[in-house]
Amino acid sequence: MKSIVLYNEILPDASEDDRDVLVQRDMVVKTLNDMGYKTELLPVTLDLKRIHDKLSGLKPVFVFNLVESITAVGRFIYFVPTILEHLQIPFTGSSSDTLYLTTNKVLCKERLKEAGLKTPAWSNSYGVAPNTGPPYIIKPVWEDASVGLDDKAMVYDTKSLNSIFKKQTLQFGSCFSETYIDGREFNLSLLDSENGPQLLPAAEIRFEEYPDDKPRIVGYKAKWESNSFEYTHTPRHFNFPDSDNDLLQKLKHNAIECWHLFKLSGYARVDFRVDYKGTIWILEVNANPCISPDSGFIAAARQAGVTFEDVIKCIVSAALRKAL
Repeated sequence: MKSIVLYNEILPDASEDDRDVLVQRDMVVKTLNDMGYKTELLPVTLDLKRIHDKLSGLKPVFVFNLVESITAVGRFIYFVPTILEHLQIPFTGSSSDTLYLTTNKVLCKERLKEAGLKTPAWSNSYGVAPNTGPPYIIKPVWEDASVGLDDKAMVYDTKSLNSIFKKQTLQFGSCFSETYIDGREFNLSLLDSENGPQLLPAAEIRFEEYPDDKPRIVGYKAKWESNSFEYTHTPRHFNFPDSDNDLLQKLKHNAIECWHLFKLSGYARVDFRVDYKGTIWILEVNANPCISPDSGFIAAARQAGVTFEDVIKCIVSAALRKAL
């Protein structure tokens, strides 16, 4: 049985977050081979005709889609699943529509608000602040992996909004401003199954020994720069006191609602903030999240006693079920 692993070609000057796809690629290939598939690698560039013709000729049983960007542009993420849908080739993860809606953070927030799910107030208009008071945080519309998120993205007064918004837009492309929610940060990961989405154990990212004047955000350094203060002081925790039981149930309910709202498939992760009043805010919905060995998704799977091979089997099975 033939399978193909698609992944974004890595440019020579690629950043750490871009290179992480190579770790995922190698782990997935090894696992698929152990499962009995004959696996072929296919790096993706903007030469989409080459990809289309190659896929059409190979006729794989399924494609494992690890493409996170093309030529380091996150907004191109939905190109590959669109081709796969056109060729009617089964593929892992979410559809082109879902990837477009969840990767575009503004569209994602609009859909959440329409569904009655709380997400922090925002504005994607230059010079227009969200309809709350500061602080705000400026986020790229199309970037994942906390690209563009650091202390410099924080806005503490409306007067400085324009200048910070402009700087971030010049560096990271289209941006939006969002009300900063101070509080606790949670991730809930979901894995597809025959009976619907399986919730993996909730994780909390804790901000340990953070100075009072330092914003508590899971920014780029916290995810990718292992020698940074942010990386070493934002551990992931899975143990909670009984007093959190009601909150955890609400978080799980919200995660399931996101799964159905965006028609997620295969695997996903939803990121939350909980303010000091206990209000739950949805920050992001991540279709096809990172599944490298040190990722939050795989950490949650391990906590549930689910091996990496089990994760891959579930993701592949979901892809094949969709094709029936």
